[in-house]
Amino acid sequence: MNIEPLKIIARKELTDGLRDRRSIYTLAATTLFGALVIGFMLNQIAGQKRAAEEVTVAVTGRELAPLLVDWLQQQSGVTIVAGPADAEGAVRRHEADVVLSIEKDFAKDFEQSKSADVKIFSDSTRHSGQPKLERLRSLLARFNAETASMRLIVRGVSPEVVAPLNIENIDVANSQQRAATILNVILMLVAMSLMTAGMQIATDSTAGERERHSLEPLLLNPVPRWQIITGKWLAACAAAFAGMVASLAFFSILLSKLPLEDAGIRFHLGTRELLLLVASFAPLALLVPAILAYLSCFARSFKEAQSYSVFLVLPVAFTGVASTFYSLSGKGWLAVVPMLSQYAMAGDVLAGRTPSAAMLIVAAIEAAIIAAIFLRLAARLFSTEKIIFGH
Repeated sequence: MNIEPLKIIARKELTDGLRDRRSIYTLAATTLFGALVIGFMLNQIAGQKRAAEEVTVAVTGRELAPLLVDWLQQQSGVTIVAGPADAEGAVRRHEADVVLSIEKDFAKDFEQSKSADVKIFSDSTRHSGQPKLERLRSLLARFNAETASMRLIVRGVSPEVVAPLNIENIDVANSQQRAATILNVILMLVAMSLMTAGMQIATDSTAGERERHSLEPLLLNPVPRWQIITGKWLAACAAAFAGMVASLAFFSILLSKLPLEDAGIRFHLGTRELLLLVASFAPLALLVPAILAYLSCFARSFKEAQSYSVFLVLPVAFTGVASTFYSLSGKGWLAVVPMLSQYAMAGDVLAGRTPSAAMLIVAAIEAAIIAAIFLRLAARLFSTEKIIFGH
């Protein structure tokens, strides 16, 4: 069997795709934008974590509660400053993130072992102040519990009487598994980069050539139709694979530069993990271009073919969003579900687990079979007059 025409067509489509600078710039901008958004979010999380560790608390009426104020000053990373006279107005005008206001009857109620009143003024719409608010609340809760225990001891009552349960939270997930739940959104951006990279060649080499009337001369050549569509598909697969690898490489570099530990994230993405992610997503580089090429056969123009890509964009985006809320790990049946299997395996890699060889092989074979089916259907369309003269 002579497959030289197939190679020629694939090389020709790749050359045409590389000449389209606008498409390359669009792909690069899309990848960079998604990565920069993720980087900005993680950097903000790290900044908020640092802000919570080193918190300055403005206290109004501090002379009314010297014991509480002294206790707060003794806590690590806490600085007490004098609060504004109008605590509510200061927070409303964004002059302070959080203000602790001690009420005038605090000293009398505290000495009588009553519940003394304090108020915390904050603005829930200011995200920068939320870590400080949570830190202050946790500190006051600790002071509350310690003071209550001391009052009971003074009265000869064991603090354990009012604490029937001693609750200890044990998180069995390691730091990398917890980090994976935050970084799962990266997988969706990688999948979108893969699809965007393959979409240009898959749609332009079918609907685009049909619109430019350059498809008919190609079909006049004595070449089997399956070789023509397969050559175009191989070129789209190469572009999709390159887009996926470039996206993963960029995310790897970005994550290595971010202060993830400040955000409470311990994450390692080395060469082994990158290779496993490539192996997990590689089946999509076979499947997505085949579907796009088949759908583009029904389009009369390149723009119309691009509009058909929504049939793939929505499932890819929805599956990516779903994977950030619902764990896909440990479910063997996902190996036979396209896209879900890729997200499940890639999620395992981010969590520090190695996908089984059987799952990788099954997912790859399944993607190849489905791609072959769509290529067969596209080859049939290429064998009809409708591909030239319309529907």
